[in-house]
Amino acid sequence: MKALILSGGKGTRLRPLTYTGAKQLVPVANKPILWYGIEAIAAAGITDIGIIISPETGEEVKAKTGDGSRFGAKITYILQAEPAGLAHAVKVAQPFLGDSPFVMYLGDNLIEDQLSQFLEQFEQQQLDALILLRQVKNPSAFGVAKVAPNGQLLGLVEKPKNPPSNLALVGVYFFAPIVHQAIAEIQPSARGELEITDAIQRAIDRRCNIQATQLTGWWLDTGKKDDLLEANRIILDSYLTPSVKGKVNPDSQIIGRVEIGINTEIINSTIRGPAIVGDNCRIENCFIGPYSSIGDRVTLIDSELDHSVILEGAKVLNINQRIVDSVIGQRAKLNVAPQRPKALRFMIGDDSQIELS
Repeated sequence: MKALILSGGKGTRLRPLTYTGAKQLVPVANKPILWYGIEAIAAAGITDIGIIISPETGEEVKAKTGDGSRFGAKITYILQAEPAGLAHAVKVAQPFLGDSPFVMYLGDNLIEDQLSQFLEQFEQQQLDALILLRQVKNPSAFGVAKVAPNGQLLGLVEKPKNPPSNLALVGVYFFAPIVHQAIAEIQPSARGELEITDAIQRAIDRRCNIQATQLTGWWLDTGKKDDLLEANRIILDSYLTPSVKGKVNPDSQIIGRVEIGINTEIINSTIRGPAIVGDNCRIENCFIGPYSSIGDRVTLIDSELDHSVILEGAKVLNINQRIVDSVIGQRAKLNVAPQRPKALRFMIGDDSQIELS
């Protein structure tokens, strides 16, 4: 059994953060989104992993993620020269996949359920494909499945105006090698891409044994800012282990579950968890509220924030109003001018410098 993780694409919905980096490397609770998928796959016992990368961000993904040894896995990087669809990514990866069954996992997705239970179902029932679904409130925004009472997948519709169900594709698929034949038989869609939904529909038409199963836990698509913040909230709620490895002076308060990294200084500040602060940070005269993630080498002076994500190397200085629901990119600098608005809400890209007035 192998795994194929998709880490290409342009991440247009997370711009400006993704102008200068891969969307799958944007951190959730100070860990790249991509790594959660790798860890979930390795935990299911699948250690031969291929990662689809793009020419624009592939080197960054490789440098950050490495050869897989930190995850107990072996990673092979596979270049997809252009974003020509999920089925095209499988086609490009066919030399790596060979005749092995595999799980395909979209690299910007997070799921709570353990993959091992779905792998067991796929193998025990000797399926040609197993498609993971989740009930959603707005099915018209997703690929939607029509499923028989016995779990058999009857059909797929991409972003339908009149959805046949509220069961959305979550971006995790288990495939037998027969999927390669189905992909070879489809044509590019109206947007010029080889769609995995078309390949699955082709396999359904060929009477392949395809089942669908529903997730019972949460599913997070981190493609937009608010989704990223919600993912950060849930991960901090679910998995944060409190620890203090830095220095906290006597005038500071640490309340609740908080993780503070190595060589970080907390001076005359209050941090209320769940929250995480990376390594080599300086936080002085600040209030850090719940559901905040602060990356490595961040400087926060005379500022307040909560429910926000601050990326590596950013500086937030003398902002005496509370920053909420915000994502501040790597090396961004935020400081205050003599006049400023009463409410602040940001999405600030890498290398930005913002002056408030």
